[in-house]
Amino acid sequence: MQANTTRGFLWSDVETRTLLNIWGEQDIQAALDGNFRNSFVYRDVSRRLGAMGFERTPEQCRVRIKSLKRQYLLAKEGNLRNNGQYHKICKFYDTMERILSNRPALDPQEFIESGAGGEEAVDGLEEDVEDAQDVYSESTGECPYPAETEVKLEYPTVPIPIPVKVTVGNNSTSIRPQNSSQSAGNLSARTPKRARKRRANFPMEKLMEQFLEQSAQAEENFYRMEEQRLQAEDRRREAEHARELHMLQMLGQMFSSISSSRPGSAATPSKTAPPARAPVFSSASPSCTRGQSSNLRRTSPQTDCFTQQSQLLNPDPQALVFERYYSLGSTSHRGMDDDMVTLIKSIIPPLTSKKHKGQDGRIGIIGGCQDYTGAPYFAAISALKVGADLSHVFCTKDAATVIKSYSPELIVHPVLDSPNAVEEIEKWLPRLHGLVVGPGLGREDLLLKTAKEVIEKSKARDIPIVIDADGLWLVTQQPSVIQGYQKGILTPNFMEFTRLYESLHHEPMDSSDHQRNVMQLSVAMGNLTLVLKGEQDLITDGSKVISCSVEGSGRRCGGQGDLLSGSMGVFAHWAHAASAAGLFRSVNPSVVAAFGACSLTRQCNSQAFQRHGRSTTTSDMIQEIGSAFRKLYES
Repeated sequence: MQANTTRGFLWSDVETRTLLNIWGEQDIQAALDGNFRNSFVYRDVSRRLGAMGFERTPEQCRVRIKSLKRQYLLAKEGNLRNNGQYHKICKFYDTMERILSNRPALDPQEFIESGAGGEEAVDGLEEDVEDAQDVYSESTGECPYPAETEVKLEYPTVPIPIPVKVTVGNNSTSIRPQNSSQSAGNLSARTPKRARKRRANFPMEKLMEQFLEQSAQAEENFYRMEEQRLQAEDRRREAEHARELHMLQMLGQMFSSISSSRPGSAATPSKTAPPARAPVFSSASPSCTRGQSSNLRRTSPQTDCFTQQSQLLNPDPQALVFERYYSLGSTSHRGMDDDMVTLIKSIIPPLTSKKHKGQDGRIGIIGGCQDYTGAPYFAAISALKVGADLSHVFCTKDAATVIKSYSPELIVHPVLDSPNAVEEIEKWLPRLHGLVVGPGLGREDLLLKTAKEVIEKSKARDIPIVIDADGLWLVTQQPSVIQGYQKGILTPNFMEFTRLYESLHHEPMDSSDHQRNVMQLSVAMGNLTLVLKGEQDLITDGSKVISCSVEGSGRRCGGQGDLLSGSMGVFAHWAHAASAAGLFRSVNPSVVAAFGACSLTRQCNSQAFQRHGRSTTTSDMIQEIGSAFRKLYES
């Protein structure tokens, strides 16, 4: 997961430049110059900054601007005295010079006199008075050394007699002046001379250099301490989250052990039990309603319920053994599914008010041409509904208007068929957390060439990539484009898997053992994560095969694979971010993401089929994403 760049008191360079661009606009400067109160101006600055993705309060914006102006004025004073060397200390000197050079030089005495009418006006002019004082110091050449508090010198109203020693020849006498006001005037006349004498002892250059070093060191120490505090808080939260996950895993293991012990005890027959207790073995009755499992070998071809009911009255020990084996196998399979679901729940980022737009995922879809406009829409809108904050669609010019008309939530870029398509898409890659290549891409050579170069650029930036549909046609022609990339996921159906298998092994595929085939293909692709879609989705990274057997339906309408690939792009970002944070290490993050997306798609299919039956479409499934997600991962 990416870190929040607007957290605490730290300002990044990008955020500071954005603040200066807003603050330097003409209407903001005019409002600051022409009003006694400026709090509403900084509220407007904060609002504009938030619209650009940086959450800051008006007080934080005001304090940051004051700090930058102080650094600028100090650097400018050093520039005048040291032949233009001090401007290197102020990082944003050029920007501040451009903004403040257009503002008129103000006399601070005018602001002080205008603020004498009331305390409220002085509070409103706090920043403008400080700006005017800085400009006044610069124009007069006096020391701009900043002070924390204003020191006001007042002379007593009661005249104080001061003895004056006068020496005449060898005799000295003390004379007390008659006019006390004259002595007060002499006292006030001597005071500036002492100040000038002290300034002569401490050159202005040394004072400036010492002040700049101390202020920079103090600011650095403050930021360092604040960063350490935030890091300690993050570590505390992560440790608390890890403890909660550990407790949940322990509870899950306890419940699974209890549930696995009950079928075994129920299926174990007692040798001393009388025949009247035969109904105890009613655990075989579910097979009467659901059909016999493929793991059982039955000696009799009769499958009707009457035969199985007669077996309950005269139980066969061998049949009981087979039934027990079946129940234990299903329990272990459910335990493996539960472990995967627990991992998926741990990678899902929590919804908090402290996040900003885009932090939970920005997904890009490479696809969409004149003939296929629905597929990229299904993938992009599914990514949004699963939990991504932004979805970008990079399509051809002919498809852009159609896709935009489907939904206003999508960001559509009509650049896929332009001459400089790769450069246009590459500009957006640093902002993306995941990439889905293939939905509605088509098989034109120009589009496939663009998709290949985009995949290469994304691999260089270590972005998770999901390849589906026509993107798999590109991989079939050129397997090296994704071969060995550990953050890549392929999602073929049976026909696409067959073409890809035969292009790599150069021999017909044996369709009797799908698990063996998917393992071989994953190894041949450099232990790439593969998802073979079918009656049960088979997921592997070359080390083991995981079967996703969440109940779906018999309805197979077009667009379900696009829902799968779009949601898998989001899960891939979450899984790799959680793995980088150390939440889990024993499982491949791509396998976790694939299992999460497959389970969600099958659950959406089941819920939509319960509502619409044979008329179920992918649009109906997309409407079920929210409830299916809550049922699987938030219950």
